[in-house]
Amino acid sequence: MAANPLYDRLFAPLNGRESAFVILPDGTALSGDAFHAMLARAAGALSGQGVGPGDRVAVQVEKSPEALAVYGAAVALGAVFLPLNPAYTPQEVDYFAGNAKPRLLLADPSAEAALGPVAARHGCTLMTLDAAGGGSFAETMGQQPASLTPASRHPGDLAALLYTSGTTGRSKGAMLTQHNLLSNAEVLVEAWRFTGDDVLLHALPIFHTHGLFVACNVMLLAGGAMIYLPKFDAGEVIRLMPQATAMMGVPTFYTRLLDDPRFSHDASAHMRLFTSGSAPLLAETHTAFEACTGHRILERYGMTETNMTTSNPYDGERRPGTVGPPLPGVELRVTDPETGAPLPGGEIGMIEVRGPNVFEGYWRMPEKTAEEFRADGFFITGDLGFIDADGYVTIVGREKDLIISGGLNVYPKEVELVLDDQPGVRESAVIGVPHPDLGEAVLAVLVPESGAEIDARALHVETAAYLAGFKQPKALVTAEALPRNAMGKVQKALLRRQYADHFTGSGKWG
Repeated sequence: MAANPLYDRLFAPLNGRESAFVILPDGTALSGDAFHAMLARAAGALSGQGVGPGDRVAVQVEKSPEALAVYGAAVALGAVFLPLNPAYTPQEVDYFAGNAKPRLLLADPSAEAALGPVAARHGCTLMTLDAAGGGSFAETMGQQPASLTPASRHPGDLAALLYTSGTTGRSKGAMLTQHNLLSNAEVLVEAWRFTGDDVLLHALPIFHTHGLFVACNVMLLAGGAMIYLPKFDAGEVIRLMPQATAMMGVPTFYTRLLDDPRFSHDASAHMRLFTSGSAPLLAETHTAFEACTGHRILERYGMTETNMTTSNPYDGERRPGTVGPPLPGVELRVTDPETGAPLPGGEIGMIEVRGPNVFEGYWRMPEKTAEEFRADGFFITGDLGFIDADGYVTIVGREKDLIISGGLNVYPKEVELVLDDQPGVRESAVIGVPHPDLGEAVLAVLVPESGAEIDARALHVETAAYLAGFKQPKALVTAEALPRNAMGKVQKALLRRQYADHFTGSGKWG
C-alpha cells in the first residue's frame, strides 16, 4: 500500500478498532472502526466530486463527527483541508474561495442560497452538511463503500490551509504540511503524556488549529477517545468531566467553570490534565483554579503558522503568566524588532521560531512569506516576549498592540497585570489610542467583578506605585465584557476603533 504518513499514523489505526473513539453528549459512541467507515464514505463522496491530491476542500460547517470525518477523508485522499469559521459571512467566504480555489465548498444547508453564487463565481462545487449529519454531502456519503485506498503522499506535501484572522490586512493562508502536523502531534503526545487510556473532553471548535490539530490529532495519535461536545457549555462540561481524563481549553472555559457553583474539587477528581491556550491565561485564574481543584493548568503557546512551540512542563513547575520553555525540536529566540539582532535573556523583543512545526509559507503570497522569514529560516511571529533565566517564555503582547506614548514603548501586558491585581477588577485590556500631545495614550478597558464598583481615582493612585508615569493609563473605561473572537482572544482592534476618539486633548485620567 502506498505511504501516506499523516493518514497512516492518525487514521489507519482506527480501522478495525472496537473501542470508542467519538463519544457524544447523550452517551452514543462511535467505535474507531465505525468512524473509519464514516471517513471512508466521506472520501468516496469527495472522490465523486473529482477531489484528488492537492485539491483544496473548503469546509464551513458546524462541529459534528461527520465534519471531522471529512478532515480525515481529505488527508486520506491527499487533498488540502481548509476549515472555515461558521461565523464568516458570504463576503468573507468569497475571498477565501477566490484565493484558495477549492474543488469543493462544504457548507451548512442554511447557507446554501447565499453561498451558491460564491461557488459558481469561483468554479467550485457546493454541497451541504449539517450538525446532525444531514445534507446533500451526507446523502452522497451514504451511497459510498466503507473502505478506501489512501493516496500516496510525502511528508512535505501540503495537508491543510488555515487562514489567519486578517486583523492587519488581507487574511493569509498558512500552508501546513503532513510533517508539520504529524511532528507536532508526536511531540505533544509525549510532552503531555497522552495514551490510549485517555478520554479528552473536547469542547473546542474544529475550524481552528487548537481544536483540530492539537486536540484531535493528539488523541488520534495516542489512540484515546474524545467526548465530543458541539460547543463549550459549563454545565455539560461539569456533568461529563467524571468520564474524562483531560481537557484542552481557552481561558474563558476556566473562568466560566470557576463562576459555576457546581464546579468543585470533586467534579474534577477524575481528571489528570487541563491545558490552556489560544489566549493569555491570567495568573489570577491559574491560582483560583488550583485552589478550587488542586490542578495547575498547563499553559502553552502556539499560533496558526507554527502549531505549538512552547509548553509548561507536565512534570515540573507550571509557572503562572508564562507559556513554558520551547518544546523539543523547536528553536526559539528573542530579537530586536528593528535590527533582528538576538537579545540577552530577560529583555523584551520579537519572538522568532524555527522547527519542523513551522509552516511552509503563505498561500500565493511569496512576498509576504519572504518578509516574515529570516534568511536562516526563523519565522518572525509578531509576538513580543522574553525568556527568563530558566528558559521559560513570557508573552507580553503582539507587536501591533505595542503602544508608543510620547516616544516611549508601553507593553500592554505589563499594565494589564497590574490592573488585574486591583480589587474589584475582573480583567482588563490596555490599548493605545490617538492623543494630541502624546501621539498615543494608554487607555484601559476594565471589566469589574460582579457587583463591584471601580473607583478610578483610587485605582490611579494605587497603580502609580507599580508603573512609571508614561505607562499609567491616561483614561479608564468600564465594560460588561471584553470583545473576543471564537478562540477567546481579546479583539483589541475593535477596542481601538471603539475608543479612537476618546481623548479631546486634556490627557487627564477620565
